[in-house]
Amino acid sequence: MEKWIRNAVVILVMMAFGVALAGCETADGFGKDLEKLGQNIQKKAN
Repeated sequence: MEKWIRNAVVILVMMAFGVALAGCETADGFGKDLEKLGQNIQKKAN
């Protein structure tokens, strides 16, 4: 039974790592979009 628990913990950690990695990639894309929006606003202001 200990082996089953250990395997479950390993799987959960791997899933959490995958979700965190996907979240970082999404945040990176959002940051690029926000930067582009800021540049467009600056162009319009000048």
